[in-house]
Amino acid sequence: MRQSPPPIAYILPNLFTAASIFTGFYAIALALTHEFTTAAWFIFLALIFDGLDGRVARMTNTASHFGVEFDSLADIVAFGVAPAFILYLYVGEAYGRIGIVVSALFIIFGAVRLARFNVMTSRIEPSVFIGLPIPTAAIMISIAVLLLERYPHYHHYNLLILPFSAVLSVLMVSNIRYPSFKKINFKTFHFMRFLISLIVVAMGVFVYPIEGMAILAAGYLLYGPLRAAFYLVRRIAQRG
Repeated sequence: MRQSPPPIAYILPNLFTAASIFTGFYAIALALTHEFTTAAWFIFLALIFDGLDGRVARMTNTASHFGVEFDSLADIVAFGVAPAFILYLYVGEAYGRIGIVVSALFIIFGAVRLARFNVMTSRIEPSVFIGLPIPTAAIMISIAVLLLERYPHYHHYNLLILPFSAVLSVLMVSNIRYPSFKKINFKTFHFMRFLISLIVVAMGVFVYPIEGMAILAAGYLLYGPLRAAFYLVRRIAQRG
């Protein structure tokens, strides 16, 4: 008979979830003092904690309904409110009501995305996400800020973050499918090819961390619309 974990074991994954909320809040605090680069990096830290809580829960057999709900609330803080605050204070504030609306839509559509995920998660295949995941959208906002801070001579293009954020918001509530890496079957991979690719990507990110992560995130972002466009064109061609 399989022994159930001790009650104290349930605290560990929820501590990682709480850490995700804290880092999201701290990113907001940093944005309020215009420390945008550090604030953006704290969104990445929140992403790490968000990835650990579920894996720790599965490893310790302490997954619970409370943990699922707690994780969703943490996501709306760390990946909805925090990046929206950074977005508004970094560029949106200078454009009045437009900045307010775009920043607010990021939070609202992010909340819709999470609510839909919680409702549909048992009815869709685990290998895909329906709509852009909110952590990915938050990371894209952070990367945009980091790139502009790294290359200040392009700072006059910061206005473009607002329409970019609007596109991210729409993608979150769209029906476009994105791959999920939570349940990858590594047995189907060619080990040597996968290992070499992973090493090359890791070295590239090490040498150019911001640019490398920007390329990876952009590739993931574009994958969904390009995949949807490919299948749409193929259906049209088959009908013709």
